[in-house]
Amino acid sequence: MNRLRLDWQDVLLGAFLVAVAAGALFATRTLPVGHAADMGPGYMPRVVSLALLGFGLFFLARSARGVAVTIEAVRLRPLIAVLAAVEVFALSAERLGLAIASVLTVLLAGLATRETRPLESIGFALLLSALAALLFVKVLALPVPLWPR
Repeated sequence: MNRLRLDWQDVLLGAFLVAVAAGALFATRTLPVGHAADMGPGYMPRVVSLALLGFGLFFLARSARGVAVTIEAVRLRPLIAVLAAVEVFALSAERLGLAIASVLTVLLAGLATRETRPLESIGFALLLSALAALLFVKVLALPVPLWPR
């Protein structure tokens, strides 16, 4: 007897993409779509949602190809470090300014792996902070505080 073996990574990814596409299609159902020459506000969300739906269905179909792949156990160190980095940036960008918040974010994200070298992380954080300040404050002229008030 042949048992169907599923690639659970593809099943979960496909189901996630289909769910996001269905949610977006539902949320934008009342927007007028228009057509390619005269796009309405619902045109691009609908096109992107349908493409996402197509990818989701592709991964769901591919999951039944007979190759079973197990999903790795979740490692807490990278998960916690990246989530902490995002949260610290979100909570400190306005209070501490872009320069300090981006340095803190890069340093915290660097804790996700044991291969991180402290001096390299500090140099990388300073470089990214300078580039972020240059891009967002100078080039794009966004009203983002660079330093604490």
